[in-house]
Amino acid sequence: MKVKQTFFSQSSILVTGMLVFLSSCGNNQQQAEIPPAEVPVEQVKEGLGLSRREYPASIQGVSDVEIRPQVSGYLHKILVDEGAYVQAGQSLFKIDDRVYMEQYNTAKAAILVAKANQKTAKIDLDRKMEMVREGIVSDLQLHQAQASYDAAAAALAQAEAAAQSAKINYDFCTIKAPVSGYLGRIPYRLGSLIGMSSVEPLTVVSDARQINVYFNMSEIDFIQFQEKHAGSSVQEKLKHAAPVDLMVANGSVYPHKGRIDAVEGRFNETTGSVTFRAKFDNQQGALRAGNTGKIVIEQQYDKVLLIPIASTMSIQDKIYVFGVEKDNKVVQKGISVLGKSGTNYMVSSGISAGDRYITAGFERLQPGMTVLPQQTKVDQVNAQLQGR
Repeated sequence: MKVKQTFFSQSSILVTGMLVFLSSCGNNQQQAEIPPAEVPVEQVKEGLGLSRREYPASIQGVSDVEIRPQVSGYLHKILVDEGAYVQAGQSLFKIDDRVYMEQYNTAKAAILVAKANQKTAKIDLDRKMEMVREGIVSDLQLHQAQASYDAAAAALAQAEAAAQSAKINYDFCTIKAPVSGYLGRIPYRLGSLIGMSSVEPLTVVSDARQINVYFNMSEIDFIQFQEKHAGSSVQEKLKHAAPVDLMVANGSVYPHKGRIDAVEGRFNETTGSVTFRAKFDNQQGALRAGNTGKIVIEQQYDKVLLIPIASTMSIQDKIYVFGVEKDNKVVQKGISVLGKSGTNYMVSSGISAGDRYITAGFERLQPGMTVLPQQTKVDQVNAQLQGR
C-alpha cells in the first residue's frame, strides 16, 4: 500500500509540473503575440506664437489733488456735489469770510494813513531843502527830514504788503478747483470748523482725462521685456514697446489701448517685483481713480516650436512630452516653455522641429515601450494624393 501511494504521489507531482510548464509556455506565447499600442503621433512644427500675460493693476488719475483750506473758519457754503465734474478755477467751497474781510478793510485803511504820513514827510523834506539853499537851516536838519520821508515810504510799502496778505487770506475763503476732474467724497458739512490742520481734505479732484495704470512685473518678466525690445536704455525700450490692453473688473477689455511710459527705479525687496506705469486716454470718463483691473501684454514670437498643451504632462514644476524615436520606442522628454499661445505651449528647448510626439493616450505608456504610430489625417491625405 505504501509503495502504491508513493507511486501515485510522484505521478501527480509530475503531471502538475507539466501542466504548469505548458501553462507558462502558453502565457509567454500570448504575451509575445500582444501587438504594440497604437497611438496618434504628430511632428513638432514651427509657427507663429502669441503669448498673453496678465498683471493685476490699480488705476489712478493723472493728477489726484487734495483740496485743503488755506485759512481757518466755519464752512459757510458747499457749491458742488460729490462725484461732480468740475473745471479748473471753479468755486467749490466758501468759508465764512467776515473776519478776513474786516482784516482786509483795516489793511486798506492803514495804507491811507501811510500815504498821508508820506505826504507830510515829503512836504517837510521839500521845505527843508529850500531852507538849506537859503542858509536858514543846516544840512543836518535836511538829512533828518530825508530820513523821515524814507521811513514814511517804507511804512507805506509795509502797509501795502499787509493789505495784499489780507487780500490773499480773504480770497482763500473761496476754495477753487486747481485742476479739472471729478470730485471725491466730501466728509464735511455746513458749519464744520476747518483749517490747515484738518486731518481730512475737503475732497479730492481727480483729473481723469488720462489715467495712469500701475502694475508689477517680476524680475524674470522684466529681463525678458528688456531682451525683447530694442534700445540701449529702459526709456528707449519703452518707446519700442507695443501698446497694451486694460481688462476692467468685469472682464471686458477697455476700448482704448495704452502705452507703458515709466518704470520704477528699483525693485521691491519684499515682493521681488518692479512697478510699471501705463497711460490710457479717458476722455469719456469711463474709468475712475481707484478702479482695479489687469494689464494685458501680448508678445509675438516668430518661428517658435508649438506643442499642444493637451499633449503634455506636468509633474511637479516640470513639463514633459512623450516622443517617439526612429525605432518607434517611447522616450519621455522634459521641455522648457516660453509661455502659452492659445491651446499650445511655446517651447524653447527639450525638443526640436520635426521630432515626433504622442498627442494622446500616453498616460499608461512607459519609456522604452514600442508603439505603433497612427497616420494623422494630414498624412492620410498626402498618401492618397501620392497614390493618385
